[in-house]
Amino acid sequence: MSSFDVAIVGGGPGGLMTAYALQRLADHPVHVALFEAGPRLGGKILTPHFRTAPVRYEAGAAEFYDYAHIDEDPLKDLIAELGLPIRPMGGPAVVMNQRILSNLDDISDRLGPQVHRAVVEFDRLAKDRITRQEFYHGDDPEGSPPPPERLRFDSDLAHVTEPEARTYIETLIHSDLATEPDLTSSQYGLQNYVMNDDLYMNLYGIEGGNERLTHELAARLDATVHLEQPVCGVERQPDRKLRVHSVKRGEPQHDDFDYVVIALPHNHLPSISYPEAGLAEAMRRHFDRHDFPAHYLRISVLFDEPFWRNAFGDSYWMLDRLGGCCLYDESSRIPGCRHGVLGWLLGGTAAGEMSEKSDEELIEAALDSLPDFLAHGREHFLEGVVQRWPASVSAMPGGWQPLSLDRRHRPEPTDHPHLFVVGDYLFDTTINGVLDSAEYVASWLAALMIERRA
Repeated sequence: MSSFDVAIVGGGPGGLMTAYALQRLADHPVHVALFEAGPRLGGKILTPHFRTAPVRYEAGAAEFYDYAHIDEDPLKDLIAELGLPIRPMGGPAVVMNQRILSNLDDISDRLGPQVHRAVVEFDRLAKDRITRQEFYHGDDPEGSPPPPERLRFDSDLAHVTEPEARTYIETLIHSDLATEPDLTSSQYGLQNYVMNDDLYMNLYGIEGGNERLTHELAARLDATVHLEQPVCGVERQPDRKLRVHSVKRGEPQHDDFDYVVIALPHNHLPSISYPEAGLAEAMRRHFDRHDFPAHYLRISVLFDEPFWRNAFGDSYWMLDRLGGCCLYDESSRIPGCRHGVLGWLLGGTAAGEMSEKSDEELIEAALDSLPDFLAHGREHFLEGVVQRWPASVSAMPGGWQPLSLDRRHRPEPTDHPHLFVVGDYLFDTTINGVLDSAEYVASWLAALMIERRA
């Protein structure tokens, strides 16, 4: 066999990372065809600029997670390999009832000793349940043992009997969770709580925009890229190859491959049909196992100056408005930027419901959510934009009981052992998780190719 043909369906981070990793790992010529339904590569990593001024903002993935102080950090290593400069992101303070709560002392001083005690007790519960090493090694390659019962995160919050303490905790984590406490597991909720401690994790962004990551990956690929060519079906052929059915400029296309990787967001998986009943049923089960949709909504606003800097010096903070949202100082990661950019990240039910509003209504709601001591910011308003991400992430990555990594990534191993899936919904809904998934499949493909050549 002179070379292997690999189809990767999806030109987002998962598809690009799979192609890049396979290119590095394969010891034999590989022809990669990358199919993307839209006009651009990069998926949910998106860094456009405003019309009013050439200032960029994050319309998609807001940040990357930094685990380098605990152990290996593949994403941070990849970004360094690509020569991209990063900027640490600090925070968060919580703005609650017009008061800034930056630490436990602020909670004690402004909310009282009983609220302080309740927050400390919950903090101890969470960190007793999930240590730093357990947090880092959250994905057991052999799958998780069956839990004695399906505990939801609201069962943990029920122990917090002080209302203001519970509001503080829910506001702190809501935009990361992107769902409600009764719609996710205890484990996932606690993970999203402990990651606010910098002993567990830090955050950073890429200077000049996070989309530089996908641009650099795409520039280094030796692949045939099919933009605006959605894949509509996959089926096995008599020679065991996999035929990919797609549509190009309205015309059906049919191409055969040795391997196929479906690197689509979970909510896009149903866009592909599988004529064979066994594969169709396996992909349906795969979809259902991970069908816990969570929602995001981003509102980005350009101001003529960063008027908030006297009140806040961090890269982001949390607001007890709009269902509990995160407010990013987007301009803090742009060296020398004289403008100010704030980005509101709404998650969960609030994001889903408010997505029905017009852009103008959402921008107005964002400005209204500024605390009173920043209300004068309206005078500096220049432009606002909205990006909706309905059902774009998982409220319970991996499902109630994650499968082994092999079973997560190969839904039908018997008759279709050369069809794989890649996605953040299999790990932790982050770009870090996408890379873990992509590198796992790329390593597997490289090993299979060696076996087939032997």
